[in-house]
Amino acid sequence: MSIQSIGEMFSLKGKVALVTGASSGLGRHFASLLARAGARVVVSARRVDKLQDLVSEIATAGGRACAVAIDVTDGDAVRVAFDRAAELAGVPDVVINNAGQTVTKAVLQQTEADWDAVVDPNLKGCWLVATEAARRMVEAGKGGSIVNIASILGERVGGGVAPYAVSKAGVLQLTKALALELARHDIRVNALLPGYVVTDLNRDFLGSEAGDKLRMRIPSRRFSELSDLDGPLLLLASGAGGAMSGASVAVDRAHLVSGL
Repeated sequence: MSIQSIGEMFSLKGKVALVTGASSGLGRHFASLLARAGARVVVSARRVDKLQDLVSEIATAGGRACAVAIDVTDGDAVRVAFDRAAELAGVPDVVINNAGQTVTKAVLQQTEADWDAVVDPNLKGCWLVATEAARRMVEAGKGGSIVNIASILGERVGGGVAPYAVSKAGVLQLTKALALELARHDIRVNALLPGYVVTDLNRDFLGSEAGDKLRMRIPSRRFSELSDLDGPLLLLASGAGGAMSGASVAVDRAHLVSGL
């Protein structure tokens, strides 16, 4: 197999990709990556103004992108966002379900409002975006790929993040349920489980004494970088992973297999 044909396997040329939670962190990185792979990218977040720099960056690098507003916790807002995406770029072939957040508190201090603030975007939002994307793909008569961004905390637990861990465990089961029912429509649904990834938001903490103690619990003694997610994400999004559906792919430098 030639080098060119291997590249074509991972190419998203001619595809439309929608990324939620694209205003910062993983979502911003994923949007740029998909654009470099040839996709026309629809970046989305609650506030469009936070996305304009990203759209400009992608255009400057030779890619194509547009921005739409989306509140993933509101079904009507999700439908409007997909309508707008279709007007600007077309029905998405690839959807990266990345929007989410956490509230870090001890479980006895977590409130009902904290629970809703985490579970609504992380799990309900994932469900609303994935099912709306699937409806659009089916109506357009084409298959596609949905990648749900979960976490290694969906399989293991950590202190102070109970609602987050529960929501990500739900995302893993949701991924399997959707993969089962959507396979007949040629729609693949998989989950990506990042471990601790260094970003601008957590760089100071991970470099602190507390962060170093966390790093020492990882068998490889290393945190991941954003670029470590590139290959796995493209595998799930592109034709290279065409036979994969219902899979959960951990990218965590062996953190999940650490000894108890």
